[in-house]
Amino acid sequence: MPPAVRKTTNTPVARRLAAAAVALGSCLALAGPAGNAGAAPADPVPTVFFGDSYTANYGIAPWNQDGIDRYFCFQAKENYPAVATRRLKDKNITLDVRSDVSCGGALVHHFWEEQELPIGGRLPAQQGALKDDTRLVVGSMGGNSLGFTRILKQCSDKLRSQDHGLLPGNPVDGDQPAAECREFFESGDGKAWLDDQFERVGWDLEEMLERVRYFSPDAKPVLVGYPRLVPADTDKCLTPAPGQTELPLADIPEDALPALDQIQKRLDDVMKKAATDAEGGVDFVDLYAHTGGNTACDGADRGIGGLLENSRVGNGEEFLPWYAHPNEKGRDLQAARVADTVEEVLAR
Repeated sequence: MPPAVRKTTNTPVARRLAAAAVALGSCLALAGPAGNAGAAPADPVPTVFFGDSYTANYGIAPWNQDGIDRYFCFQAKENYPAVATRRLKDKNITLDVRSDVSCGGALVHHFWEEQELPIGGRLPAQQGALKDDTRLVVGSMGGNSLGFTRILKQCSDKLRSQDHGLLPGNPVDGDQPAAECREFFESGDGKAWLDDQFERVGWDLEEMLERVRYFSPDAKPVLVGYPRLVPADTDKCLTPAPGQTELPLADIPEDALPALDQIQKRLDDVMKKAATDAEGGVDFVDLYAHTGGNTACDGADRGIGGLLENSRVGNGEEFLPWYAHPNEKGRDLQAARVADTVEEVLAR
Protein backbone atom coordinates (compact mmCIF):
# COMPACT_ATOMS: atom_id res chain seq x y z
CA MET A 1 0.00 0.00 0.00
CA PRO A 2 1.43 3.44 -0.87
CA PRO A 3 2.26 5.70 2.07
CA ALA A 4 -0.52 7.92 3.32
CA VAL A 5 -0.65 11.41 1.87
CA ARG A 6 -1.17 13.97 4.61
CA LYS A 7 -2.81 17.36 4.26
CA THR A 8 -0.27 20.19 4.19
CA THR A 9 -1.05 23.86 3.90
CA ASN A 10 0.41 27.08 5.21
CA THR A 11 -2.57 29.15 4.12
CA PRO A 12 -5.14 29.98 6.84
CA VAL A 13 -8.71 29.12 5.99
CA ALA A 14 -9.77 32.73 6.52
CA ARG A 15 -7.22 33.95 3.97
CA ARG A 16 -8.36 31.40 1.37
CA LEU A 17 -11.97 32.39 1.95
CA ALA A 18 -11.14 36.06 1.59
CA ALA A 19 -9.41 35.38 -1.70
CA ALA A 20 -12.40 33.41 -2.92
CA ALA A 21 -14.73 36.21 -1.90
CA VAL A 22 -12.70 38.75 -3.87
CA ALA A 23 -12.68 36.49 -6.89
CA LEU A 24 -16.45 36.19 -6.72
CA GLY A 25 -16.91 39.89 -6.19
CA SER A 26 -18.35 39.23 -2.75
CA CYS A 27 -18.42 41.68 0.05
CA LEU A 28 -19.37 39.58 3.04
CA ALA A 29 -18.65 40.42 6.64
CA LEU A 30 -16.37 38.07 8.59
CA ALA A 31 -18.65 38.10 11.59
CA GLY A 32 -22.07 39.24 12.66
CA PRO A 33 -24.11 39.88 15.77
CA ALA A 34 -25.28 36.87 17.76
CA GLY A 35 -28.90 35.84 17.45
CA ASN A 36 -31.41 37.09 19.99
CA ALA A 37 -32.24 34.75 22.85
CA GLY A 38 -35.82 33.93 23.78
CA ALA A 39 -38.78 32.19 22.21
CA ALA A 40 -38.67 30.65 18.75
CA PRO A 41 -39.01 33.28 16.01
CA ALA A 42 -42.49 34.14 14.77
CA ASP A 43 -41.24 34.94 11.26
CA PRO A 44 -40.13 32.26 8.79
CA VAL A 45 -36.47 31.30 9.28
CA PRO A 46 -34.36 31.35 6.07
CA THR A 47 -32.90 27.84 6.03
CA VAL A 48 -30.42 25.80 3.98
CA PHE A 49 -30.07 22.02 4.16
CA PHE A 50 -26.87 20.41 2.89
CA GLY A 51 -25.35 16.96 2.99
CA ASP A 52 -24.85 13.53 1.49
CA SER A 53 -27.12 10.54 0.87
CA TYR A 54 -28.19 10.35 4.53
CA THR A 55 -29.63 13.86 4.27
CA ALA A 56 -30.95 13.25 0.76
CA ASN A 57 -32.38 9.96 2.11
CA TYR A 58 -31.29 7.79 -0.79
CA GLY A 59 -33.56 4.79 -1.19
CA ILE A 60 -36.87 6.50 -0.41
CA ALA A 61 -39.19 7.18 -3.33
CA PRO A 62 -40.25 9.30 -5.05
CA TRP A 63 -37.04 11.23 -5.50
CA ASN A 64 -36.45 14.62 -7.08
CA GLN A 65 -36.05 14.27 -10.83
CA ASP A 66 -36.63 17.89 -11.83
CA GLY A 67 -33.26 18.31 -13.53
CA ILE A 68 -30.86 15.83 -15.08
CA ASP A 69 -28.00 17.32 -13.07
CA ARG A 70 -29.66 16.31 -9.79
CA TYR A 71 -31.38 13.13 -10.94
CA PHE A 72 -28.58 10.92 -9.64
CA CYS A 73 -28.46 12.65 -6.27
CA PHE A 74 -31.41 10.38 -5.37
CA GLN A 75 -32.74 13.10 -3.08
CA ALA A 76 -36.09 11.87 -1.75
CA LYS A 77 -38.94 14.36 -1.96
CA GLU A 78 -39.85 13.23 1.55
CA ASN A 79 -36.35 13.29 3.02
CA TYR A 80 -35.78 14.18 6.66
CA PRO A 81 -35.41 17.91 5.93
CA ALA A 82 -38.93 17.91 4.44
CA VAL A 83 -40.39 15.83 7.28
CA ALA A 84 -38.63 17.84 10.00
CA THR A 85 -39.84 21.09 8.42
CA ARG A 86 -43.44 19.85 8.66
CA ARG A 87 -42.99 18.72 12.25
CA LEU A 88 -41.75 22.19 13.16
CA LYS A 89 -44.61 23.85 11.32
CA ASP A 90 -47.02 21.86 13.50
CA LYS A 91 -45.36 23.65 16.45
CA ASN A 92 -45.79 27.05 14.79
CA ILE A 93 -42.12 27.21 13.77
CA THR A 94 -41.84 27.97 10.08
CA LEU A 95 -38.67 27.27 8.14
CA ASP A 96 -38.29 29.18 4.89
CA VAL A 97 -36.27 26.48 3.12
CA ARG A 98 -34.32 28.38 0.49
CA SER A 99 -32.33 25.32 -0.66
CA ASP A 100 -31.82 21.65 0.01
CA VAL A 101 -28.57 20.85 -1.81
CA SER A 102 -28.04 17.41 -0.28
CA CYS A 103 -26.80 14.84 -2.79
CA GLY A 104 -25.87 11.18 -2.63
CA GLY A 105 -22.14 10.57 -2.81
CA ALA A 106 -21.14 14.02 -1.54
CA LEU A 107 -17.84 14.26 0.32
CA VAL A 108 -17.10 17.04 2.78
CA HIS A 109 -14.99 18.89 0.23
CA HIS A 110 -18.00 19.06 -2.07
CA PHE A 111 -19.23 21.72 0.30
CA TRP A 112 -16.68 24.04 -1.38
CA GLU A 113 -15.88 22.16 -4.60
CA GLU A 114 -17.98 20.87 -7.50
CA GLN A 115 -19.33 17.33 -7.21
CA GLU A 116 -19.05 15.06 -10.21
CA LEU A 117 -21.93 12.61 -10.38
CA PRO A 118 -21.26 8.93 -11.16
CA ILE A 119 -23.20 8.91 -14.44
CA GLY A 120 -22.28 12.33 -15.81
CA GLY A 121 -23.06 15.86 -14.74
CA ARG A 122 -21.49 18.19 -12.20
CA LEU A 123 -23.06 20.04 -9.31
CA PRO A 124 -21.88 23.37 -7.90
CA ALA A 125 -20.36 23.52 -4.45
CA GLN A 126 -23.02 23.23 -1.78
CA GLN A 127 -21.79 26.38 -0.02
CA GLY A 128 -23.25 28.36 -2.92
CA ALA A 129 -26.67 27.99 -1.26
CA LEU A 130 -25.49 30.02 1.75
CA LYS A 131 -26.48 33.67 1.76
CA ASP A 132 -25.89 36.59 4.06
CA ASP A 133 -29.49 36.37 5.29
CA THR A 134 -29.44 32.60 5.96
CA ARG A 135 -30.37 31.99 9.59
CA LEU A 136 -30.29 28.18 9.89
CA VAL A 137 -27.93 25.66 8.24
CA VAL A 138 -28.58 21.93 8.80
CA GLY A 139 -27.05 18.77 7.42
CA SER A 140 -24.51 16.00 7.54
CA MET A 141 -21.28 15.05 5.81
CA GLY A 142 -18.33 12.88 6.73
CA GLY A 143 -19.19 9.25 5.96
CA ASN A 144 -18.15 9.40 2.33
CA SER A 145 -14.97 11.30 3.12
CA LEU A 146 -14.09 8.61 5.65
CA GLY A 147 -14.60 6.05 2.88
CA PHE A 148 -17.31 4.03 4.59
CA THR A 149 -18.35 2.29 1.38
CA ARG A 150 -14.71 1.28 0.84
CA ILE A 151 -14.69 -0.10 4.38
CA LEU A 152 -17.85 -2.10 3.68
CA LYS A 153 -16.35 -3.45 0.47
CA GLN A 154 -13.20 -4.43 2.34
CA CYS A 155 -15.39 -6.67 4.48
CA SER A 156 -17.80 -8.07 1.87
CA ASP A 157 -17.13 -10.22 -1.17
CA LYS A 158 -20.68 -9.60 -2.38
CA LEU A 159 -20.21 -5.82 -2.34
CA ARG A 160 -16.94 -6.19 -4.24
CA SER A 161 -18.78 -7.77 -7.18
CA GLN A 162 -19.52 -5.80 -10.33
CA ASP A 163 -23.24 -6.06 -9.55
CA HIS A 164 -22.74 -3.27 -7.02
CA GLY A 165 -20.76 -0.84 -9.15
CA LEU A 166 -23.12 2.00 -8.19
CA LEU A 167 -21.75 1.79 -4.65
CA PRO A 168 -18.75 4.12 -4.96
CA GLY A 169 -15.17 3.16 -4.24
CA ASN A 170 -13.04 0.04 -4.19
CA PRO A 171 -12.01 -1.96 -1.14
CA VAL A 172 -9.12 -0.36 0.71
CA ASP A 173 -6.89 -3.29 -0.25
CA GLY A 174 -8.49 -5.72 -2.67
CA ASP A 175 -5.64 -8.20 -2.19
CA GLN A 176 -6.67 -8.75 1.42
CA PRO A 177 -9.51 -11.28 1.87
CA ALA A 178 -12.84 -9.86 3.02
CA ALA A 179 -12.94 -12.56 5.70
CA GLU A 180 -9.90 -10.93 7.37
CA CYS A 181 -11.16 -7.35 7.38
CA ARG A 182 -11.29 -7.02 11.17
CA GLU A 183 -7.60 -7.83 11.48
CA PHE A 184 -6.87 -5.55 8.52
CA PHE A 185 -8.42 -2.48 10.13
CA GLU A 186 -7.02 -3.18 13.58
CA SER A 187 -3.34 -3.38 12.59
CA GLY A 188 -0.73 -2.51 9.98
CA ASP A 189 -1.61 -0.74 6.75
CA GLY A 190 -5.35 -0.93 7.34
CA LYS A 191 -5.15 0.79 10.70
CA ALA A 192 -2.76 3.42 9.29
CA TRP A 193 -5.19 4.11 6.43
CA LEU A 194 -8.11 4.40 8.83
CA ASP A 195 -6.25 6.74 11.19
CA ASP A 196 -5.31 8.97 8.27
CA GLN A 197 -8.88 9.04 6.99
CA PHE A 198 -10.22 10.13 10.36
CA GLU A 199 -7.63 12.90 10.53
CA ARG A 200 -8.67 14.13 7.09
CA VAL A 201 -12.36 14.06 8.02
CA GLY A 202 -11.65 16.16 11.10
CA TRP A 203 -9.77 18.76 9.05
CA ASP A 204 -12.45 18.88 6.37
CA LEU A 205 -15.30 19.25 8.86
CA GLU A 206 -13.40 22.08 10.54
CA GLU A 207 -13.07 23.89 7.23
CA MET A 208 -16.70 23.27 6.28
CA LEU A 209 -17.99 24.73 9.54
CA GLU A 210 -15.70 27.76 9.17
CA ARG A 211 -17.14 28.31 5.72
CA VAL A 212 -20.69 28.17 7.07
CA ARG A 213 -19.75 30.84 9.59
CA TYR A 214 -18.04 32.93 6.93
CA PHE A 215 -20.74 32.94 4.25
CA SER A 216 -23.71 33.06 6.66
CA PRO A 217 -22.34 34.80 9.76
CA ASP A 218 -25.74 35.10 11.47
CA ALA A 219 -26.81 31.52 10.83
CA LYS A 220 -27.18 28.86 13.50
CA PRO A 221 -25.42 25.72 12.22
CA VAL A 222 -26.62 22.22 13.12
CA LEU A 223 -24.40 19.26 12.23
CA VAL A 224 -26.30 15.98 12.04
CA GLY A 225 -24.62 12.67 12.86
CA TYR A 226 -25.36 9.26 11.38
CA PRO A 227 -27.82 6.68 12.74
CA ARG A 228 -26.34 3.51 14.18
CA LEU A 229 -25.92 0.62 11.72
CA VAL A 230 -24.71 -2.27 13.91
CA PRO A 231 -26.34 -3.15 17.27
CA ALA A 232 -24.47 -3.88 20.48
CA ASP A 233 -25.82 -7.45 20.25
CA THR A 234 -24.42 -8.57 16.91
CA ASP A 235 -26.25 -11.92 17.18
CA LYS A 236 -29.23 -9.98 15.84
CA CYS A 237 -27.34 -9.67 12.54
CA LEU A 238 -27.36 -13.45 12.00
CA THR A 239 -31.07 -13.58 11.12
CA PRO A 240 -32.69 -12.04 8.02
CA ALA A 241 -35.29 -9.35 8.61
CA PRO A 242 -38.95 -10.35 8.09
CA GLY A 243 -39.60 -10.97 4.41
CA GLN A 244 -35.88 -10.99 3.53
CA THR A 245 -33.53 -13.80 2.55
CA GLU A 246 -30.20 -11.95 2.86
CA LEU A 247 -28.69 -11.19 6.24
CA PRO A 248 -29.01 -7.48 7.13
CA LEU A 249 -25.28 -6.88 6.65
CA ALA A 250 -24.91 -9.52 3.93
CA ASP A 251 -21.70 -11.57 4.10
CA ILE A 252 -19.68 -9.27 6.37
CA PRO A 253 -17.97 -11.62 8.87
CA GLU A 254 -19.57 -11.72 12.28
CA ASP A 255 -16.29 -10.92 14.02
CA ALA A 256 -15.99 -7.73 11.94
CA LEU A 257 -19.35 -6.31 13.02
CA PRO A 258 -18.15 -4.89 16.37
CA ALA A 259 -15.18 -3.35 14.55
CA LEU A 260 -17.52 -1.66 12.05
CA ASP A 261 -19.58 -0.35 14.95
CA GLN A 262 -16.47 1.09 16.58
CA ILE A 263 -15.50 2.77 13.30
CA GLN A 264 -18.92 4.39 13.12
CA LYS A 265 -18.74 5.44 16.78
CA ARG A 266 -15.34 7.00 16.12
CA LEU A 267 -16.82 8.95 13.19
CA ASP A 268 -19.60 10.15 15.48
CA ASP A 269 -16.99 11.33 18.00
CA VAL A 270 -14.99 13.16 15.29
CA MET A 271 -18.12 14.96 14.12
CA LYS A 272 -19.11 15.85 17.66
CA LYS A 273 -15.63 17.25 18.35
CA ALA A 274 -15.71 19.34 15.17
CA ALA A 275 -19.04 20.83 16.26
CA THR A 276 -17.80 21.49 19.79
CA ASP A 277 -14.56 23.11 18.64
CA ALA A 278 -16.13 25.28 15.93
CA GLU A 279 -15.92 29.02 16.45
CA GLY A 280 -19.23 30.42 17.65
CA GLY A 281 -20.54 26.97 18.51
CA VAL A 282 -22.31 24.37 16.39
CA ASP A 283 -25.11 22.13 17.64
CA PHE A 284 -24.72 18.41 17.05
CA VAL A 285 -27.54 15.88 16.57
CA ASP A 286 -26.20 12.61 17.96
CA LEU A 287 -28.27 10.06 16.07
CA TYR A 288 -25.87 7.21 16.88
CA ALA A 289 -26.68 7.55 20.59
CA HIS A 290 -30.44 7.38 20.01
CA THR A 291 -30.89 4.71 17.33
CA GLY A 292 -29.36 1.63 18.97
CA GLY A 293 -32.71 -0.17 18.87
CA ASN A 294 -33.35 0.60 15.20
CA THR A 295 -30.18 -0.66 13.50
CA ALA A 296 -30.07 -2.67 10.29
CA CYS A 297 -30.27 -5.83 12.42
CA ASP A 298 -33.40 -4.97 14.43
CA GLY A 299 -35.86 -6.87 12.27
CA ALA A 300 -39.28 -5.27 12.05
CA ASP A 301 -37.97 -2.31 14.08
CA ARG A 302 -35.05 -1.64 11.75
CA GLY A 303 -34.55 1.96 10.75
CA ILE A 304 -31.77 1.03 8.34
CA GLY A 305 -32.40 -0.94 5.18
CA GLY A 306 -30.18 -4.01 4.85
CA LEU A 307 -27.10 -3.83 2.62
CA LEU A 308 -28.71 -5.92 -0.13
CA GLU A 309 -32.38 -5.40 0.75
CA ASN A 310 -34.36 -3.73 -2.04
CA SER A 311 -34.93 -0.01 -1.50
CA ARG A 312 -37.80 1.98 -3.01
CA VAL A 313 -35.65 3.31 -5.84
CA GLY A 314 -36.30 1.42 -9.06
CA ASN A 315 -38.40 1.10 -12.17
CA GLY A 316 -41.17 -1.06 -10.73
CA GLU A 317 -39.41 -4.32 -11.60
CA GLU A 318 -35.83 -3.86 -10.43
CA PHE A 319 -34.80 -1.90 -7.36
CA LEU A 320 -31.47 -0.68 -6.05
CA PRO A 321 -30.39 -2.00 -2.64
CA TRP A 322 -30.62 0.16 0.46
CA TYR A 323 -26.87 -0.17 1.00
CA ALA A 324 -27.47 0.46 4.74
CA HIS A 325 -29.35 3.76 4.42
CA PRO A 326 -32.31 4.86 6.55
CA ASN A 327 -35.67 3.48 5.47
CA GLU A 328 -38.90 5.39 6.14
CA LYS A 329 -38.81 4.49 9.86
CA GLY A 330 -35.20 5.61 10.07
CA ARG A 331 -35.98 8.81 8.15
CA ASP A 332 -38.69 9.62 10.68
CA LEU A 333 -36.24 9.07 13.54
CA GLN A 334 -33.80 11.44 11.87
CA ALA A 335 -36.52 14.03 11.34
CA ALA A 336 -37.74 13.86 14.94
CA ARG A 337 -34.27 14.37 16.45
CA VAL A 338 -33.43 17.17 14.00
CA ALA A 339 -36.75 18.94 14.59
CA ASP A 340 -36.28 18.78 18.36
CA THR A 341 -32.77 20.21 18.11
CA VAL A 342 -33.79 22.98 15.74
CA GLU A 343 -36.65 23.93 18.06
CA GLU A 344 -34.16 24.26 20.94
CA VAL A 345 -31.67 26.19 18.83
CA LEU A 346 -34.21 28.72 17.58
CA ALA A 347 -35.60 29.28 21.08
CA ARG A 348 -32.29 30.58 22.41
